[in-house]
Amino acid sequence: MSLRLSFRADPGNPWFSWHYVRDNSDTILSALGDHTWLTVRAVVIAALVGLPLAVLAYWVRPLSGPIVAVTGVLYTVPSLALFAFLGPYLGIGAVTVLSVVVLYALLVIVRNAVAGLNQVPAEIREAAEGMGYGRWGRLWRIELPLALPGIVTGLRLATVSTVALVTVGVVVGRGGLGQLIFAGFQNNFYKTQIMTATLLCVLLALLADLLLAGASRLLTPWLARRSG
Repeated sequence: MSLRLSFRADPGNPWFSWHYVRDNSDTILSALGDHTWLTVRAVVIAALVGLPLAVLAYWVRPLSGPIVAVTGVLYTVPSLALFAFLGPYLGIGAVTVLSVVVLYALLVIVRNAVAGLNQVPAEIREAAEGMGYGRWGRLWRIELPLALPGIVTGLRLATVSTVALVTVGVVVGRGGLGQLIFAGFQNNFYKTQIMTATLLCVLLALLADLLLAGASRLLTPWLARRSG
């Protein structure tokens, strides 16, 4: 999806202007929609990859260290370097952006999921075994529900960081709100454009975090009763 960057210059160059927002609402909403869609896809893909890795690390203890270490090493690689490395192979666009942000989201998802699974009390696992639960049944019926707070914490952290990181995708032409920020710098440091996109990034991250926190409370009602 190509994003048309348009704006009307403000001679006063204030940090925020409703006039700019009104005149460029289509462009802003297009960038916000693209940013949101990239974030959702990245977190979903990271969860589909990271949660099985966490379960594998939980079941096969010797693999726990290497799995966490590899995701940690990937997290330390500068994002621009990853874009430069993957760009020639994956091309310019959403696939490259998703690949980079998914790699960064893996660490927090895997680490928090492993921590949550490890915090399941041993006596509960033993009781489940005594009731006839096999490995998969114990995982789905007992361990994952009890580890859910840790898993959701990882998803929340991954989502917030992904919202911020997607903006760097501007280097390959798919940065969502990053497109507006970059265009603002190109347009003689157009403050209103930069601030509008920045505020929307912050609001998007806060909204996503609140939605995941609410979902966690709905999925773990026993925790609310215990705290009450």
